[in-house]
Amino acid sequence: MGDAFGDGYPADGETPVHPVRISAFALDTTAVTNRQFAAFCASTGYRTESERHGASPVFHLLAKAERKDILGTSAEAQWWLNVRGADWAHPHGLGSHWSDLPDHPVVHVSWNDAQAYCVWAGRRLPTEAEWEYAARGGMTGQRYAWGNDLTPDGEHRCNIWQGRFPDRNTGDDGHIGTAPVASFVANGYGLFDMAGNVWEWCQDWFHPKYYKLSPDTDPQGPPFGLGHCLRGGSYLCHESYCNRYRVAARSSAPDDTASGNCGFRTARTLT
Repeated sequence: MGDAFGDGYPADGETPVHPVRISAFALDTTAVTNRQFAAFCASTGYRTESERHGASPVFHLLAKAERKDILGTSAEAQWWLNVRGADWAHPHGLGSHWSDLPDHPVVHVSWNDAQAYCVWAGRRLPTEAEWEYAARGGMTGQRYAWGNDLTPDGEHRCNIWQGRFPDRNTGDDGHIGTAPVASFVANGYGLFDMAGNVWEWCQDWFHPKYYKLSPDTDPQGPPFGLGHCLRGGSYLCHESYCNRYRVAARSSAPDDTASGNCGFRTARTLT
C-alpha cells in the first residue's frame, strides 16, 4: 500500500509504502448509480445535504442553470460554480435530471449521505486499505489499476481530463463529464472505474501521517482526522494539477461536502 514512484503530493501522505493484510470482503463492481440512489430516496424519503442546503458545486462547463441560479464561484477553484438547485437529482443544475443519466454514478452526495445509503442497503463504505487492495486488481506496485502505462497501446482506460484544464476538454476518452459506469475495461478483480469518473468516499478519517502509524492488519484509519478519505480521482483529474487517478493517491473532504464529481461504492464484510 502506498506510492512506490514518488508521484504523490507530500501533503497527501502516500508514503511510506507498507504491507497490509486485509480480511475477506466484497466490493460493488461499480459506483452506486443514479438509478440505485433514486430507489433509495424513493424508499426512504431521504433528502441529501445538497438538497437541504439548496445548492451545490457544479463544474463550470457542465452547468445547466439560469444565470440567477449561479450563486458564485469557489475562491480557491474558479472552475466550480455554486449552483442553486444542483443536487443528486439535478447533477448539472435545474436544467438537468438524473433520469437522463440513470447509469451514471450518483454525485452531489456527502460522506453522510453515503452512510445513509449504506444503512438502507445493509452495506458499508470500504476502508481506505480495502479500496486500494481492490483497485490494484491483484497487481503489486503498479501505478494504475491496469499497470504503469496510462494509455496502453493508445487506449484510454479511465475517464479523466484531456486537453487544457480547466477551459478545454477534448473528450478523447469519449466523455466530458461523468461516464456511465463500466464504460472502460474492468481491472483484474472485475471492478470498474477504480480510476477517474468520480471520487469515491471511504470509511476512514483522513490524516496525512497515518501510514507511519497504521497497523499491518485491517487498518481502519485514525481515530480523528481532516475529513474523510476520498479515492480514485474523477473526470476532472489531469496531470497538470491533480494526478490522483493513481491507485495509491489519497484525498479527503469534510463529511458534509458534496460536489458534481464525488460519489461512492459500497462494501460488506465476508465471514
